Amino acid sequence: MAVSLAARGAWLCVLLAVVAAAAVPAAEALGMNWGTQATHPLAPKIVVQMLKDNGIKKVKLFDADQGTLNALAGTDIEVMVAIPNVLLDVMTDYDTARDWVRHNVSRYHFDGGVKIKYVAVGNEPFLASYNGTFDKVTFPALQNIQNALNDAGLSDVKATVPLNADVYNSPTDNPVPSAGRFRKDITDLMTQMVQFLANNSAPFTVNIYPYLSLYLSDDFPVDFAFFDEGAIAAPVLDNGVTYTNVFDANFDTLVSSLKAVGHGDLPIVIGEVGWPTDGDKHATAVYAQRFYNGLLSRLAAHKGTPLRPNQYMEVYLFGLLDEDVKSVAPGAFERHWGILRFDGQPKFPIDLTGQGQNTMLVPAKDVEYLPRTWCVYNSNAKDTSKLAENVNFACTFADCTALGYGSTCAGMDAIGNASYAFNAYFQVQNQRDEACDFQALAVPTQTDPSTATCNFTIQIAAASSTSAGHRRTGPGPLGAAALLALALLVQLLFMLQ
Repeated sequence: MAVSLAARGAWLCVLLAVVAAAAVPAAEALGMNWGTQATHPLAPKIVVQMLKDNGIKKVKLFDADQGTLNALAGTDIEVMVAIPNVLLDVMTDYDTARDWVRHNVSRYHFDGGVKIKYVAVGNEPFLASYNGTFDKVTFPALQNIQNALNDAGLSDVKATVPLNADVYNSPTDNPVPSAGRFRKDITDLMTQMVQFLANNSAPFTVNIYPYLSLYLSDDFPVDFAFFDEGAIAAPVLDNGVTYTNVFDANFDTLVSSLKAVGHGDLPIVIGEVGWPTDGDKHATAVYAQRFYNGLLSRLAAHKGTPLRPNQYMEVYLFGLLDEDVKSVAPGAFERHWGILRFDGQPKFPIDLTGQGQNTMLVPAKDVEYLPRTWCVYNSNAKDTSKLAENVNFACTFADCTALGYGSTCAGMDAIGNASYAFNAYFQVQNQRDEACDFQALAVPTQTDPSTATCNFTIQIAAASSTSAGHRRTGPGPLGAAALLALALLVQLLFMLQ
């Protein structure tokens, strides 16, 4: 995922905030993004078994972690491994790229090994917010990786670059899909890269998010983000073509951009598309289910878009699991993209085949949890003068995004807010005794403090779990100012009692 609202706003302005079209039976076309930015990630073998149990045949990774690839060996699940942006510079050296391919692809890609289909070279490296940081190294890295794959006898593995939809747009005076062009500052670069992809029979990979249209603009028509065609009061008209959702409009803007550089038929893979379930007023399970139902039914129906009807399309949902240490620079919703909770439990009914038979996904099996102990505000606390700074501390090193406006835990009183923050930190710290003190403001309890809408989590017990307190030094999930305001509200309540 990207980390820039400004970059995403560029494509929002031209009604391009979308996702992917589809074709082919959903079970064959559908993949999952498996992110691991969590304090307590599920063990790879548990995740892989969950993928198999749910018939998921494709997975996109954000690195080439050895433990993850070992767990995928022998499963016949197609895999996209990835090279993080921070490694793009060194991949401009061919010998380094060759070594990376040998270590992360060749050693796994054999009969009975890992079915590696793609190598993702970077992740959204041309975001406008990056100010050109990766512009000079991405294409050389892509060339070296594909050439190294070819030289290793792995030409069936294709290198691609997952890009944000802000690499293309339509002019403000003609915001229609047919006017789509690549962004002016990278037009030459994109033209060269597209030509290289075409020469190697590799796809163009794009990440598109209709949810962000609603997040960034209260004026954006809600229904245009979904697939309910009859609900659109004012569709977009483009030379006789009617667009009833931003999905189609965004995808066809890319098709037009590719056509403008001579490759209108280049295969397109949707690297990321999804809908979050918390952290914002539009990030709800109800909206997520509505969105996925529309997307998946289109995959099953082979509908496609006006410029590419009835075509096979690979689509990777973003994402599989919630991740509690993802960057929240774009918004608090960033940690809630999973169709499953952090522990592999389903959030809502969904039918991945797109046939409308909504049932709960098969949950993760053999998940071990920490003891059923929570940390809450101490009602007998005598000195509340440092409550604000303690709440701020807790939310700096744990995930408090569910407390934000419009989120699942936003309706609690000040005591509930403080308890949520304390428990979040307590769980991240593996329920250590000293993690539930906060200068005598908190106490452990075996009584679940959860409400009808707000879940106070019990973390999973994972050998790989790490302490976020030792990993993060920046402002907390809601931002220092917002957290301070929350903490002051808590403090004020007690001052008035």
